[in-house]
Amino acid sequence: MSGWPELPYDAWKDTLDTLHMNVQIVGKVRLSLTPLEPQWANVPLYLTTRGLTTTPMAYEGLVFAIDVDLIDHHVAIQTVDGHTRRVALTARPVADFYADFISNLGALGIKPRFRPIPDEVDNPIPFADDTAHAAYDPKWANRFWRVLSQVDLLLKAHRSRFKGRTTPVQFFWGSFALANTRYSGRPAEPPPGAGLIARLSEDAEQICAGFWPGHARFPQGAFFSYTYPKPDGIEQRAIEPAGAGWNSDLGEFALLYDDVRRSSSPEDAILTFFESSYAAGAQLRGWDPALVAESSDILRPWNNGSAS
Repeated sequence: MSGWPELPYDAWKDTLDTLHMNVQIVGKVRLSLTPLEPQWANVPLYLTTRGLTTTPMAYEGLVFAIDVDLIDHHVAIQTVDGHTRRVALTARPVADFYADFISNLGALGIKPRFRPIPDEVDNPIPFADDTAHAAYDPKWANRFWRVLSQVDLLLKAHRSRFKGRTTPVQFFWGSFALANTRYSGRPAEPPPGAGLIARLSEDAEQICAGFWPGHARFPQGAFFSYTYPKPDGIEQRAIEPAGAGWNSDLGEFALLYDDVRRSSSPEDAILTFFESSYAAGAQLRGWDPALVAESSDILRPWNNGSAS
């Protein structure tokens, strides 16, 4: 694998916020046009060699997909009959991107209906009114994509060991996180007073691992892992590698991206974190150890595709 570049939150937070809002708009189209699945499995986007994709959807019989290209920096709407419309990702207000995007969908006869307000963010601004987020530096957007593309492979290696029900590696546009979730097979009760998102996502016992680039309340990129329902005493569990541990502000395990990129083997550090934090939660919740294959069965994609 190539090196892990710097991704300091303060240096690109304005681009991050604008990109987040624009990608939420794309994600809401997928949400509105796909059947609801358990734990919101119809919501996420997926990685491609150029960015993110909705995968194929349909509107009144027209099959199409939307791709977020973080190399040439545009959003492409592509139909199965060969039509393509492109909406530029540039330094302009989210309101302008939203109007352009909806206009291009309409030109193809696609008119999705969704709540035009971002989710899972503080102080959400309706897309059509959002002139606050208008920064876009292609260099930083592409660098974020390069990091995601490496994390994607490592999450797939982590996923490959699990013999139970597990999600694909998927990008949640609400939290702006790339993640994989493993399930024990047992139901769970959502927390008291939970909103709609939590009620539908936390009705099954699960352990999730992933990466996010940071936000205003936690201004640094980090790898994360949580177990739901949260087991008693998990905060005291020691996990690997050095530097990883329970973060009381987040309420979950965290390993800072900057610590990873400075390590002798970032790839091994990330996989060790995923496996170690999973083991802590699984042991405390009494998951069947047979759900996880031997570590020797992992395909290590940074070693030329050879198993070790």
